[in-house]
Amino acid sequence: MADPDFLTTESGRRLAYHQSSGQGSGVVFLGGFKSDMEGTKALWLEAWARASGRAFLRFDYSGHGQSSGAFEAGAIGDWAADARAVLDGLTHGPQILVGSSMGGWISLLLARAMPERVAGLVTIAAAPDFTEDGMWAGFDAAQRRMLLEDGQVALPSEYGEPYIITRRLIEEGRDNLVMRSPLHLPFPVRFLQGTRDADVDMSVALRLLDHASGPDIRLTLVKGADHRFSDPDCLALIGASVEDVLARSALASLG
Repeated sequence: MADPDFLTTESGRRLAYHQSSGQGSGVVFLGGFKSDMEGTKALWLEAWARASGRAFLRFDYSGHGQSSGAFEAGAIGDWAADARAVLDGLTHGPQILVGSSMGGWISLLLARAMPERVAGLVTIAAAPDFTEDGMWAGFDAAQRRMLLEDGQVALPSEYGEPYIITRRLIEEGRDNLVMRSPLHLPFPVRFLQGTRDADVDMSVALRLLDHASGPDIRLTLVKGADHRFSDPDCLALIGASVEDVLARSALASLG
């Protein structure tokens, strides 16, 4: 495995990334909560981009993977700022964002903040506002009291060690909600969602489809697919969705 390059942000965070060159609008992969850029979807997309001659970028948020910082010190706004720093510092022109889980939320924040830098969007099990609607809403009275008094609470995870959820993560997440105000996406958008996703319920994708506005938005449900969305058929669907968004973005730019 090749060593990553690093981008130092204005805030001093050191972000690990891998970037490959290519033609046209580049593709940027935004990973999920406590995941890293070495996951199946990121690596598959990188191989797809190389084979297609398409520029591609994958990176780790601060506190994730090989980037600097402690995971427990971060929050949604920090990771969105990391993504924006990577987009500003390493890419030129409009990009295709591919956001997985939390990366879906962050890609929506980028699309809202800098739509001129987004040529299109593909989300995979997008989890907008999950700190509020998933975590805080799901906490019982004891967990809420522990979070407020101790500053953190541990949640079990199917992916390894428990997640340490901090009070700051919840409170700062409220400053970055995207489902409480208009969300206009003026470029091709493809939402992908599995029906057996135990982490992000299918209802979230339906709410997002209903909430977002734009000229070219579609939701594809895959019966039986789980949150990983990484079997061969799901990966092929991700690639086809990116190709569709690229083609439609190119047509829109000609018009």
